[in-house]
Amino acid sequence: MSATNVPLATAQLPVTGDVRANSARVQTAMREAAAHGARMVHFPEGMLSGYAKNPIQDWSEVDWPAVAEELESVVALAGELRIWVVLGSAHPLTGPRRPHNSLYVISDEGRLVTRYDKRVCSATEVTRFYTPGHAPIVFEVDGVRFGCVICIEINFPALFMEYERLGVDVLLLSAYPVDSIFFVKARSHAAIHNVWVSLSAPSDTDALFRSALIDPRGEVVATVPGVEGVVVSVLDRNAPQLDISLTKARPWRASVQDDPRYDTAGLTDPRSTDRTCI
Repeated sequence: MSATNVPLATAQLPVTGDVRANSARVQTAMREAAAHGARMVHFPEGMLSGYAKNPIQDWSEVDWPAVAEELESVVALAGELRIWVVLGSAHPLTGPRRPHNSLYVISDEGRLVTRYDKRVCSATEVTRFYTPGHAPIVFEVDGVRFGCVICIEINFPALFMEYERLGVDVLLLSAYPVDSIFFVKARSHAAIHNVWVSLSAPSDTDALFRSALIDPRGEVVATVPGVEGVVVSVLDRNAPQLDISLTKARPWRASVQDDPRYDTAGLTDPRSTDRTCI
């Protein structure tokens, strides 16, 4: 990580079935984040298109031309504001395939640079609404490595382990959660893998928990101040309180699997092999 401080905005906004209204909220939040010096703003799952199955019950309800137009508007505004944007939306495929459940990654130059497609969709999602994706994505902003996960994928540790192996510093977790334990899981992944987790959820789920930034110790360091809004937090790898997590715990944990000192499968000491001895 070459940059010392990277300001990241985490958003919590209403997610509706009205694409134009969703986009207007996104663009307002982008302006607010940029005004507070953020280099990136991170949005919830399904933010632009609306999320299935709430509020979207059928894809025929979605104005797909409006989704494309509003995405172009967001891309253009990102370039104007010089801010990165990670935006949740359904991404249409060629019919009759169902869309991906995606996060668009938009650069501060006003370009759509990549897209994360949710790999582990829920049973309802994969049966009625979405086509799963198949790969992680990693991108860099000011030398900081970011990865993306979406909602129910929080229950699949292998995805987080994969991102750790890929050297990710920050995980952008967009969600439409259904229980409060979700927040505990997010904190646990941050602490276990020694990464920042930006958790962006919609205003609709505010009663469960509020969107926040979690640091590599698993500590909550910033929370969106209201039911709707953004919070800007600084990712600082040189913060003294993160020294153990980032410079000691993470590299040591990564080394254990290949450290011969832990490979004792061939140990022949009878006091080790006899599990009944005193």
